[in-house]
Amino acid sequence: MMRIGESHIAYLTSLRRTECVFDKCVVMDFSKNRLSVSEAKEIDMVHFLAGLGYEPAKIRNNDYWYHSPLRDEKTPSFKVNRRLNRWYDHGLGKGGNLVDFAILFHGCTVSELLQNLSGNFSLQKPVSQQSFAREEQEKQIKILGDFVLSSSALLRYLQQRRIPVDVADHYCREVRYELNGKVYYGIGFRNDLGGFEIRNPYFKASSSPKGITSFDNNADEVIVFEGFTDFLSFRVVHQQDPEDRFDFVVLNSVSFFETARPFMEKHKTIKLYLDRDTTGQNCSRYALSLTSKYKDESSLYQNHKDFNDWMVNFGKPQRKHQKQKLK
Repeated sequence: MMRIGESHIAYLTSLRRTECVFDKCVVMDFSKNRLSVSEAKEIDMVHFLAGLGYEPAKIRNNDYWYHSPLRDEKTPSFKVNRRLNRWYDHGLGKGGNLVDFAILFHGCTVSELLQNLSGNFSLQKPVSQQSFAREEQEKQIKILGDFVLSSSALLRYLQQRRIPVDVADHYCREVRYELNGKVYYGIGFRNDLGGFEIRNPYFKASSSPKGITSFDNNADEVIVFEGFTDFLSFRVVHQQDPEDRFDFVVLNSVSFFETARPFMEKHKTIKLYLDRDTTGQNCSRYALSLTSKYKDESSLYQNHKDFNDWMVNFGKPQRKHQKQKLK
């Protein structure tokens, strides 16, 4: 029988050309060697904030806008530029890198922060601020209804991600939702608790309640993804496989890894297709330390950020350096 990785490549060639608390993930990666300041600065701010319980209220290109984790506010004015991996709090008039933010958030020294990220120290998080941020987001998005995918903008978005409509239709809905008094629409992927992960070309969000999405086919093997576009991409590649060949878990955030463990660990084999960024790889290493059931499959797309990015760019020449020179 053809192995999974081989079938991925065979399929794409024929076209021409998947609650882990953030701190626990980092502990497993850096327990032997203390993290340096420069390495800490490279940790993705968006994933770091997600690990603290904060999700963006809106996304505009590279700018992720949050209700400030550093103070109470009703209008999001805390911005993270993901390309630069820098933040700025317009209400405070302060900004900087991840280390600058973390020492303000935790009220600690740089040395204590590095010990925390290396797993040798524990920092208390301001619970009241986290609760406020979560409550505000829950109030913001109100689901008005879900329908069959039909918006031309959403269908084009799926096409750009190389996900056929018939595959997306099987797992997703077109969601109409209200945010700050205005009505929007997006691709909705329902979780086990009834909430939605929502995507459109300009916005990435979640409606409450938040949680994992699982598919139980009574299989011996479970495939695990971080986001639903990677899951859909896997289904595209494996369209010819019986639908019940695998069980699946979409974490919808690595912060739900621990929540997913009971379902994942009832299987004989757990294959991880998490993102290739720092948070995803740390979470994979943490999982591998738990039991030999876990297998990290992300080497398949080692030169790409995630499974979907690999699928979209399969067979294309890598032109990163050329693009940089043209800027």
